[in-house]
Amino acid sequence: MPKTPTIAIVGRPNVGKSAIFNRLADRRIAIVHDEPGVTRDRIAAPCRITDVPCEIIDTGGIGMELEDGFHDQVTIEADLAMASADMIMFVVDARDGLTPTDEALAQKLRRAKPPILLILNKSDHAEQELMIGDFARLGLGAGIPISAAHGRGFGELAERLDQIAQNVIDTAEAEEEEIEEKITRDGLNIAIVGKPNAGKSSLVNAILKDERTIVSDIAGTTRDAIDIPYTWGEEKHTLIDTAGLRQRQKMDTSVEVFSAMRTEKSIRRADICLLVIDLAAGISAMDRKIAKIIKEERKPCLIILNKWDLFHPGGARQARLEEAVELVNRELFFLSWAPYACVSAREGQHISQVFNQITKIREAAKDPITTGRLNRLLNDAMEVKPPSQHKKYNKRVKLMYATAVVNDKYTAIPVPQFILFVNDKRLMHEHYEQYLANRIREQHNVLGVPIVFSIRSRNASKGGGAKGGSGDLRSDLEE
Repeated sequence: MPKTPTIAIVGRPNVGKSAIFNRLADRRIAIVHDEPGVTRDRIAAPCRITDVPCEIIDTGGIGMELEDGFHDQVTIEADLAMASADMIMFVVDARDGLTPTDEALAQKLRRAKPPILLILNKSDHAEQELMIGDFARLGLGAGIPISAAHGRGFGELAERLDQIAQNVIDTAEAEEEEIEEKITRDGLNIAIVGKPNAGKSSLVNAILKDERTIVSDIAGTTRDAIDIPYTWGEEKHTLIDTAGLRQRQKMDTSVEVFSAMRTEKSIRRADICLLVIDLAAGISAMDRKIAKIIKEERKPCLIILNKWDLFHPGGARQARLEEAVELVNRELFFLSWAPYACVSAREGQHISQVFNQITKIREAAKDPITTGRLNRLLNDAMEVKPPSQHKKYNKRVKLMYATAVVNDKYTAIPVPQFILFVNDKRLMHEHYEQYLANRIREQHNVLGVPIVFSIRSRNASKGGGAKGGSGDLRSDLEE
């Protein structure tokens, strides 16, 4: 999937960031007011004036002490914008001229990794451009004079944003290729994800046997993704402790929104995800949402049932275990392929189960199913339970050939793609795919990883190449 660059709009209060945001989004979203500090939460929307798809992020003003104590909040927000965004629009007020706050902020921005574009807002007249030379002292280039109030200069701004966005995309693709070429098998990137206060940081500390991360009863203490090296056995792993995800409508601060963005990025770059569930509180809608992100990203997963010591503590262990398993199977049925470990991170109980289960998942991944066995298995399954006739086409799906493509060159725990060549892919029902997936799991150890089907019509004229594929077997085998 092509990367969609994000553009963070930053600057001190009342320089017109929200007005610029509204112009770029081509609709009135952000609140525009002359009172400094009106915008305190992060607002995001697609950019409508660029040819290259981008997302723009409006942030609160930084650098001024606000009377109601939001200064720290908006400063943290801007810091996260700099860390999360792919490019930054630094907005200054051309009428006010250069201020000490602008200079201090520019000094901070010069250390930022993303490219910086200096925006000279409120340049309402051409004559004003003669008076804005002082901004060159910021060391961020000459800047682009615009007027958000009158729409002046936005054509040039769109061209520059397109150039930078395309460079961001090209650079990201090149870096991804370089990473893939250099990846080694020594160690895993292990993302520890879950809703706030599920015990993620406590789990990290229990694994490390150290107080390395902040542990608090306050939900959302961990705001950012933290990479922590950890050696287990003879391998050097990376534990990625992430901020807890909450429903977007419940994200009451912009910091939480940025944290959620970085958590989702952490899932994408992980070799395996540890989904931490607060077993004592039960499985919530947010737990299911995070589980679906893991499934959609096709990541290996281990479910950590945390706070085991608080789950019916007076009951017999076997009865408690059976109830916990029933709960997971019912609420996370779409993640039924993920094994689980019952632990108490705070008490340090059963922590060894975590890496024992990870080891089992890795060992299973080293033993992919052969093409011959896969075809025999699927043919037997279709004989036991033949597919139903499609109501629209009055035909049944027929399997011609199957193969498993394992792209183990670029990942430490490969997720196989099962390519099924059939008479017509339109005849394949989703529930029948699930039946075949279950039969594969019964006959072959596919532990902790999703089963991904790519259904191909043997004749490309019948509905095209595939569900999620090009229809070219050779290209799949060469990926």
